[in-house]
Amino acid sequence: MDEKYLNKIIKGDCIKELKKMSENSVDLIFADPPYNLQLQGDLYRPNQTKVSAVNDKWDKFDSFAEYDNFTENWLKECRRVLKKDGAIWVIGSYHNIFRVGRIIQDLGFWMLNDIQWIKTNPMPNFKGTRFNNAQETLIWASKSPKSKFTFNYKSMKVFNDDKQMRSDWYIPICNGGERIKVNGEKAHSTQKPEALLHRVIISTTKVGDTILDPFIGSGTTGAVAKKLGRNFVGIEKEDFYIKIAKNRIKKIKQVEKNLLSCAIENKKPKVPFGSLIETKLINVGDYLYSKNKKYKAKILANATIQCDNENGSIHKTSAGILDKLSNNGWAFWYFKDKRKNLISIDNLRDNYIKKYLT
Repeated sequence: MDEKYLNKIIKGDCIKELKKMSENSVDLIFADPPYNLQLQGDLYRPNQTKVSAVNDKWDKFDSFAEYDNFTENWLKECRRVLKKDGAIWVIGSYHNIFRVGRIIQDLGFWMLNDIQWIKTNPMPNFKGTRFNNAQETLIWASKSPKSKFTFNYKSMKVFNDDKQMRSDWYIPICNGGERIKVNGEKAHSTQKPEALLHRVIISTTKVGDTILDPFIGSGTTGAVAKKLGRNFVGIEKEDFYIKIAKNRIKKIKQVEKNLLSCAIENKKPKVPFGSLIETKLINVGDYLYSKNKKYKAKILANATIQCDNENGSIHKTSAGILDKLSNNGWAFWYFKDKRKNLISIDNLRDNYIKKYLT
């Protein structure tokens, strides 16, 4: 991304400004576009106080065709500026998300998930004519089916108390001290909670990545990106929102770099079993054992192992024992140290990495 855009909010129409940006220049896009709510008249609570609804001019379109054309144009430019291994998040409600989803697929993005943001404190349905609308949908899609997108799976599992992070996220709407107000009124009618952006950014970016928000509004994406050591680029056409967003982001302090470490996601370098033999971390003729000592296999000179009458790699032989098509031999086989204790061969791989690859 060009330096003139990095960690700045650009004033202007998002489609026009996106056209000025370089191709393949951003790692992630978070888009909170107009929902085209098509509200009819004012809404009042039972006590006759007026509900502060989304009735801004920027959310009004004359027809579905006009909205679809607008959506296709900004999504097309987003896909152009996205890196080949990048991804996009788009949030919406039942008013627009299905139309947006079709266009995302038509443009060649590859759907990864739809996330249901379940609002733990939704606004009631004051008229009592429909179900209480307590959710919004986020579409997560990669640039193409071949994109090697970032997903910090292990981190999100830890985040969720060692259980797989699900696609239903229970997060309260933005309120209280987090809700930005001017003269007692909401500064932005659709301000998103920082908790939502925190989860999006932690799960699908790396430290130092650049996140584009083509509808940055009150600046939530920029604020959370800065806090988590990511770069951001925002586009906004309303001076009022730009001023609010800039002041907000300016006050944000980045989390200490050592606290942003994502070491749990680091993958071990590929080490052939034969490398352990060549470096004499283990020797030809030694035996490997299953953890329960029920099976043992002799190491041959060509780095295969022989278990009973079966001969093959550490992976193939362990898969055969377990009657599986494949298996991780590094986790299955053990060797005996000098004290005759069983030690995982994965420990030998760690020793090799420390000695020769770091």
